[in-house]
Amino acid sequence: MTKVIDIEYEQPDEAAAGAACSTKHAWARVPAEPSPAERAALKDQIRRLLKEKNAVMVSHYYVHPDLQDLAEETGGLVSDSLEMARFGRDHAAQTLVVSGVRFMGETAKILSPEKTVLMPDLDATCSLDLGCPIDEFSAFCDQHPDRTVVVYANTSAAVKARADWLVTSSCALQIVSALKAAGQKILWAPDRHLGAYIQRETGADMVFWNGACIVHDEFKALELELLKKEHPAARVLVHPESPADVVALADAVGSTSAILKAAREMDATEFIVATDNGMMHKLRTLNPGKTFYEAPTAGNSATCKSCAHCPWMAMNSLAGVAHVLETGANAIHVDPGLIPRARQPIDRMLAFTAALKSGQPTAALVPHLGAA
Repeated sequence: MTKVIDIEYEQPDEAAAGAACSTKHAWARVPAEPSPAERAALKDQIRRLLKEKNAVMVSHYYVHPDLQDLAEETGGLVSDSLEMARFGRDHAAQTLVVSGVRFMGETAKILSPEKTVLMPDLDATCSLDLGCPIDEFSAFCDQHPDRTVVVYANTSAAVKARADWLVTSSCALQIVSALKAAGQKILWAPDRHLGAYIQRETGADMVFWNGACIVHDEFKALELELLKKEHPAARVLVHPESPADVVALADAVGSTSAILKAAREMDATEFIVATDNGMMHKLRTLNPGKTFYEAPTAGNSATCKSCAHCPWMAMNSLAGVAHVLETGANAIHVDPGLIPRARQPIDRMLAFTAALKSGQPTAALVPHLGAA
């Protein structure tokens, strides 16, 4: 039986800098956990269908451990949104099953319009995407015609098509640093915490759309300090979508992939982690001798809205994957007229990060584009 939950989350003060999110309420379905026998049967069915349909699974770190494990067991990928984008583009499979939230499926379709992209639940979305509607965002861009438009991956295809650059949390610092070095002023959307972190780190001239992730926005510095006192040897790993006072307490700040790297390489055996608790599965799997604690949110007894887990990521399930592979349901469609324009900022990001990875110079990859 599926339960539907309402999600209410506070919006930024409209008097604050930038534009404010307009979405006040949202909802999510919580799939029922299968029994052990049902779980085994679903996994066997999915393995068979992946072969029959020339399909591959791509799962985000925040989805159910079953979906992470099965993706890797069947030759797919578990990663952050940047690597998901690369993998889906480059894999030979003609059908991609994307376990995550809708913008990830849309990005896969933009990069591979000839492929079929399926998602376990098309209603799985993101508060950053919901809070950045294209009409209001376009008007915001029009107010700043002298700025290069940089948008986070957590946005719709239409918003991407309005942008000059796409970034993820794993490459945003490097790209914004390169834009600053080229003398460009930046319009950033939609996550204000990540944008402010990048501005502090780079000194770039930035204006911000005023959005936030309902998971990371809930982490609390006061409670984190108290938890640190309980575990004084623990290092603190923080995703930069978190509030500034939480980021200030971190021993390492970075994307999901950076958090995994820090947990592996740091000289510590205990960690407090401020990101979606879906990450705990991979952290614990890759570091069996280490202990990981969830950073505190407002808490169940206060005004908790996410309790450190995205309600839309939780909508992905084995049953959903099996259903879409069997029926072809829940295919992602992106307006073909949007795809060429939406692909440009994604391709720029992928070319830039590929050059970084290979040690090649990136200056030539940063033309002065003006506002989108």
